[in-house]
Amino acid sequence: MADSLNFRRDQWNMLFITMFCYLFFYTGRHNFGWAAKEMAEELEISYALIGWISSAMLIGYAIGQFVNGNLADRFSPRIMISLGAILSVLANFAISFSTTYIYILVLWALNGYFQSMAWAPGSRLISNWWHREERGKAFGLYTMAAGSSSVVTFLVSILILQNRVAWPYLFRIPVLFLLFAAVLFFFIARSKPSDKGYPDLYPEKQRQSQESWAAMYLQVLKNRNFVVASFSLGFESMARYGLIVWVPLHFLGNSNGNTDNLWGSILLPIGMALGALSFGMISDCLFKGNKHRSIFTGMSFAAIIMMGIYWTPPENWVAGSVLMFLAGFFVYGPQANFWPLGPELLGEKYVGTGVGVMNACAYLFAALGEPILGKIIDITNSSISVFLALAVICQLSAGMILLARAKHRVTI
Repeated sequence: MADSLNFRRDQWNMLFITMFCYLFFYTGRHNFGWAAKEMAEELEISYALIGWISSAMLIGYAIGQFVNGNLADRFSPRIMISLGAILSVLANFAISFSTTYIYILVLWALNGYFQSMAWAPGSRLISNWWHREERGKAFGLYTMAAGSSSVVTFLVSILILQNRVAWPYLFRIPVLFLLFAAVLFFFIARSKPSDKGYPDLYPEKQRQSQESWAAMYLQVLKNRNFVVASFSLGFESMARYGLIVWVPLHFLGNSNGNTDNLWGSILLPIGMALGALSFGMISDCLFKGNKHRSIFTGMSFAAIIMMGIYWTPPENWVAGSVLMFLAGFFVYGPQANFWPLGPELLGEKYVGTGVGVMNACAYLFAALGEPILGKIIDITNSSISVFLALAVICQLSAGMILLARAKHRVTI
């Protein structure tokens, strides 16, 4: 009984320390949107080029997910997460001293790779410590930590801007929180129960190193239902990063020098965090575990809300802020339903590889969207036009997940 209680305590400790570390990970990449306007003016570049910088990070992240997901199935998630955090902090500091477009582009792409060393390894660690029956709850909390990380980043960035501090400090100050969290994580976290003297929940996972990398990727990629679901996540991620990168610009462009109005934007990541927590329960209770229907509903509502933002006058920042909360809730919430599909569709052996492939797809789609959305702003000379494009993207995500369900007749 004592061992059981100790294991339960450590099980929650591992989840909470992983959540705590990831709570500050976005300070190393969601800070970019707040620097975009001033950076574009200082470097004298278009928003399409700003979009390419954002895209470079997302491409680096996607490549990293593809690689690091597999590495997480072979090596220590604890080491990978800690190392990725420290390298991301260093990349952010290097960018803060950069004065050329190409230098920033390359460093931000590298930062994307470093940032990718956390999500799939964290999913591996949680999967190692939690039984299948409770993973919906565990992954929901983990995803909530990611959404809350955006809240932290937006909060710190707004405080920096209200103090009239130049854009380089947006790459120096927020990441100090990440550095602290990474050090704490390294000393507390353990990659699997046996690292603390408990029996591993799924010992068969430990034999996967006998299988080649190519064979592991093949097992994941030949699962057509998993691939189609990954495309749906891709459109969801395109919409999510469309909000994270361009909403700060939208608020800054319509603030008329009044930085108090910027606080309305923080409702976006708050909605994301609450959506991530809620959609795990929505899927289990309202949709009886049918994650496809839950995702479809969330993304369909997101499309409607994007149209609402498009038609809301920019000066009505109160209504716009409420809609931002709803947009964050319905765009990001469904992500909590995507991640449990990995072990359900692929089995325990390929959790890290599967999550890595799915997240790589998500960020490749997001990378494709950033320069397109930036170009739309350049052409229309208005940030509001982005939300019309995002409405279409959200509906594409909803349609794709239904296609996966109808085509493959998956029952969950």
